[in-house]
Amino acid sequence: MIQWRRMSDKASLYLPVLIMGLLALGTWWLVRNAPKPVADAQQKVLKHEPDYFLKDFVIKSFEANGRLKNRLAGKTGEHFPDTDTMEIDAPRMLSLAPDGRRTRGQSLRALSNADGSEVQMFGEAVIHREPMAATAGQKALPALQIESEFLQIWPNDERVSTNKPVIMTRGPDRFTGDSMQYTHLDQILQMQGRVKGVIQPTKTQ
Repeated sequence: MIQWRRMSDKASLYLPVLIMGLLALGTWWLVRNAPKPVADAQQKVLKHEPDYFLKDFVIKSFEANGRLKNRLAGKTGEHFPDTDTMEIDAPRMLSLAPDGRRTRGQSLRALSNADGSEVQMFGEAVIHREPMAATAGQKALPALQIESEFLQIWPNDERVSTNKPVIMTRGPDRFTGDSMQYTHLDQILQMQGRVKGVIQPTKTQ
């Protein structure tokens, strides 16, 4: 009887260790045999793959008062959700200023952000702004055209930039350079590199 009690006391000492060991073993078994988690959906979203396609499309944006602000058309378009951008083949763009002047742009390919406030044009890129006749309090503005293999434009801010050779024609004047930044609202033109310009004399009446 005494011997059995001693054996029982020893067993009670090791019992918590055995229980902890069984719990650890059971936890390991559950982790090892648990089903694999489904691939994270966010990881799929981060892949640069289009989620929808457009063909022979036109996208328009309007002011709060209903006035047409920008129009973007293309032969094909692909939207990428990871960057929320649209890649466009054969884009044709139209922007209408508050004063009514039209600015048109075209290139072989373009990349636009979600709201069209920033557009990158690739290959034979051309932007042309119509001239504007003089009005009360506003002098006449000549036509403006910018040509390059790459143009980055911000239609709302009326800014154009490029790090490629560029040709800018403003009325009869012509400028060339290796890169350019132009802000129409401030009438500031900056060209870098091999800059050349031809300015025609003003005709007097």
